[in-house]
Amino acid sequence: MWILPLVGYLGSIAGFCFLTLAIASGLYYLSEVVEEHTVVAKRFLTRLIYTIIVIQLLLCLVDRFPFFLTLLSVGSHVVYLGNMRRFPYVKLTDPLFVLSCGLVLVNHYLWFKHFSRHQERAYQNMTSYYDMPSNVPTFTEIASYFGICVWLVPFALFVSLSASDNVLPTMGNEASSSGGAGGVGGDGTRARRGQGLIKSVVDNILGAVGGVTSTVGWKKSDDRL
Repeated sequence: MWILPLVGYLGSIAGFCFLTLAIASGLYYLSEVVEEHTVVAKRFLTRLIYTIIVIQLLLCLVDRFPFFLTLLSVGSHVVYLGNMRRFPYVKLTDPLFVLSCGLVLVNHYLWFKHFSRHQERAYQNMTSYYDMPSNVPTFTEIASYFGICVWLVPFALFVSLSASDNVLPTMGNEASSSGGAGGVGGDGTRARRGQGLIKSVVDNILGAVGGVTSTVGWKKSDDRL
């Protein structure tokens, strides 16, 4: 067979592209929702961090999870909580933000190594090929732990945080601040707010793609008028 494998490769590539576009669209929409409801988002993320800390402590006390890894995870979520002090604005060079990004990778690596070692040790103690190892977490349990206790809060912060602070105060902004919460400047335009990190990334990618297509001449006829 020659054609069917090619069709399979094309289908896999198309499915991956559609999945990527769907995820990007969902993140873009979530970023817009957070921009419109920052107070609710901050309250939700703060409670989410406290909830995950409680879950990790219960896993350590009840399910005998390793103490030092649990302590590292709890400390990491305390660091994530520190990013909420200026929510939703973030400075990418902020040491606390950089430390948070590093802790995400460290937590992922150490917990992945822990579960891999635990499974390897359990399978080595098997006396028969047909035996089922006891006290070994399933793939669903491990994936759920990583999704909730390792990646959920950093992912939510990445979606929620804004890429830039408000513009510096000018005469137009002063008029908008004195005019009320509507944010309308003296020239009738709306004052610019901080843009979401996800939206900024997506807009930059779309702008780069548009620049490349314009360079190679893939432009609409209306653009040439």
